[in-house]
Amino acid sequence: MEIPTDAEIRALHREYAPSREAFEIVHEHCRLVCSLAEQFFARLDLDTDLVRAGALLHDIGVYRLESSPYVRHGVLGHSLLASLGFPVEICRFASCHTGVGITRDDVLRQSLPIPVDDYVPRTPEEELVLYADKFHSKRTPPVFLSGDTYAREVARFGAEKVVRFGALRERYGDPSLGALSETTGYAVV
Repeated sequence: MEIPTDAEIRALHREYAPSREAFEIVHEHCRLVCSLAEQFFARLDLDTDLVRAGALLHDIGVYRLESSPYVRHGVLGHSLLASLGFPVEICRFASCHTGVGITRDDVLRQSLPIPVDDYVPRTPEEELVLYADKFHSKRTPPVFLSGDTYAREVARFGAEKVVRFGALRERYGDPSLGALSETTGYAVV
């Protein structure tokens, strides 16, 4: 499988971003998620090039939202990447990073506006990108989320989501947010 370079991914972000502001917000978030994921590379046996590409591409569907509900950004990103000829191994980073994974049951129970399917990581690479994504938010202003803060936020989707996030924290540990906070000026909440 040919994995796109950082420069090729940046060019895709520029091409599909509807505005410079959207590019700056989404691409920066993807770069920060990549930096968070990289903190775990030394302890894990995985394809680090694939993780980098997945982290840098995971939110590309945000550019296609227009007035769609935010939960659709993953499937929109997967569809965009597939239309560009990317293999499913790369496309899945877009569709399988939301929350701690969206199950078929979640889609049905919550009447989510996405095709009924399981959108959960199947590989260690997908799981790491999903996990790293939980520690940075594009909200205004952007912030880094502590593990405890994200655990409180995910609780609104059910106790099983808190348990799932707890299992991820136990497996990986929390990333270090201090240096990234200092570099970006974004608070840790």
